Amino acid sequence: MDSLDQSHAVPPAGRVLHPKPALYIVATPLGNLYDITMRALAVLGKVDAIAAEDTRHTRRLLDHHGIRTRLLAVHQHNEQAAADGLVGLLEQGQHIALVTDAGTPAVSDPGAKVVARVQAAGFPVVPIPGPSAVTAALSASGLVEGRFLFIGFLPPKSAARRTELESLATTPAALVFYEAPHRVIECVADLADVLGAGRELVVARELTKLHEQIARMPLQEAGTWFAADADRCRGEFVLIVSPPPVEQGLPPEAERALRLLLTEVPLKTAAKLAAQLTGANKNALYERALEIKDE
Repeated sequence: MDSLDQSHAVPPAGRVLHPKPALYIVATPLGNLYDITMRALAVLGKVDAIAAEDTRHTRRLLDHHGIRTRLLAVHQHNEQAAADGLVGLLEQGQHIALVTDAGTPAVSDPGAKVVARVQAAGFPVVPIPGPSAVTAALSASGLVEGRFLFIGFLPPKSAARRTELESLATTPAALVFYEAPHRVIECVADLADVLGAGRELVVARELTKLHEQIARMPLQEAGTWFAADADRCRGEFVLIVSPPPVEQGLPPEAERALRLLLTEVPLKTAAKLAAQLTGANKNALYERALEIKDE
């Protein structure tokens, strides 16, 4: 059987831990210590050890809830070696929880290498869902009715950041980014320049914390918004950019391909081939081909 098959990985109702030694991916609060599920608290209290990004930070959370489970340090600088150590504990029959400083591990925070190593060793990996900065920001943005694409952190250098943004500019979905306070202003400036100043931006800052702030504005106004109050550049950020506006008519490359094909093949075939080549709507291409033939 494939070692990644976890079709029986969920514990029976009323049982906190898996029947077999397992790794539990436990979501913890973004800021407010009460934003943690009853299941997460039960797991953290029952496992043999908790692998934490910052043990001091996690100890404050555990103390708040009266949990004294042993802590182990697993962060981006020791993750590969720590993963081997955690597998060793699982081989001894222990249950291990993995947490990050805030939110869900192994998304933009450390944990993915640990998960992959544990899976490869054949042990169950059990998600304990809960807080996530991405979903918290999206739910309060008012921007997303359909698709969104989570990017995470963009490159820190402007040239590389703009190159990546250029590849995303026409993606038909809302774009979700994380950003650090010391880069947020230059990042937002690049968003406006590359994606288009008229697209909407939602800034979600310090989610669930004392100074939580969620603001929506056109990208062209974001620089002024940040400049109006120095405190707006503090904290951790989720940035959400609205999808690109829907183009009216065919994209230029589809129009060009269609005209070239019409000189060589029948109308219906030209529309079909142009759709395959450019990704444009076949029916729209067919209608446009009829118009070109009539000209």
